[in-house]
Amino acid sequence: MPWLGRRASPKAAVEGAKRVQFSSPLLPYLFLAPQLAVIFIFFYWPSVQAVSSSFYIEDPFGFGATFVGMSNYWDVLTSAQYRSIAGFTVVFTALVTIFSLSIGLLLAVKADALIRGSSAYKTMLISVYAIAAPVAALIGMMFFDQHIGPFVEMASWFGWEMRVGLSYFDTAFAMTVVAVWKQIPYNFIFFLSGLQSVPVAVREAAAIDCRSGFRRFWTVTLPLLAPTAFFLLIINITYSLFDTFGIIDVMVKDKAANNPITLVYKVYEDGFRGNDIGSSSAQSVILMLVVFALTIVQFRFIERRIHYT
Repeated sequence: MPWLGRRASPKAAVEGAKRVQFSSPLLPYLFLAPQLAVIFIFFYWPSVQAVSSSFYIEDPFGFGATFVGMSNYWDVLTSAQYRSIAGFTVVFTALVTIFSLSIGLLLAVKADALIRGSSAYKTMLISVYAIAAPVAALIGMMFFDQHIGPFVEMASWFGWEMRVGLSYFDTAFAMTVVAVWKQIPYNFIFFLSGLQSVPVAVREAAAIDCRSGFRRFWTVTLPLLAPTAFFLLIINITYSLFDTFGIIDVMVKDKAANNPITLVYKVYEDGFRGNDIGSSSAQSVILMLVVFALTIVQFRFIERRIHYT
């Protein structure tokens, strides 16, 4: 079909055919149009609307709006409740990221060394990832139930009367456990793939040079997994900040005032339950700026230490 393009010139073929020539200069943009439309409709346009709404106090029924400038931002940043939620979000994100990565890496190392029954072992670990976040939260609530929860029973052995949904600390603990459990299979898949891509010759050479398995892993295997670990670090931080919304929504049981919530849930609570569109938009813009700054730090400083082979 000639309209799709023509063959590259012999010179381009010699150079490795790195450039693709189209019969029409508009054809590449036509191919990109669907993806660009999705990005514009579901990302750029809502972002512009959020920035615009953050400078207004809007009627919840859409009958009018009053320009207030930076008042919404000032109210949010000076709120003790917002600072408390931001502090919990930082701690929650750090705990979920650290434990999800470390446990996923540990299970991947064990699965990589397993010879017999490895398929069943891997399937059992990966299957958890197919569970949706709200369903994972419901399963977690069953394990942390005051009457039939096995985790509550185990905690009572040590004198801990766990009350998930009523106690701030207990709910935070349960949310962290469920969020970590939900994310471990994702990390496990990528870490296992990275371990299996390590050349056999490198492993044999490391085994000859160093008899300690832990030292071989720390000095040889882990540096080779650095690109995978950096990718998973970004994914896990994003997951902790945004994708745990379903878990939090189920586990707080509509009692967000007495239970821990993250900044994303605070945006939802103020915007859709409190009908405070201006404050919710200001919070979303602040969160967007924080994520943008965090991304710059990750790629500007952390990625410098990553060596791609």
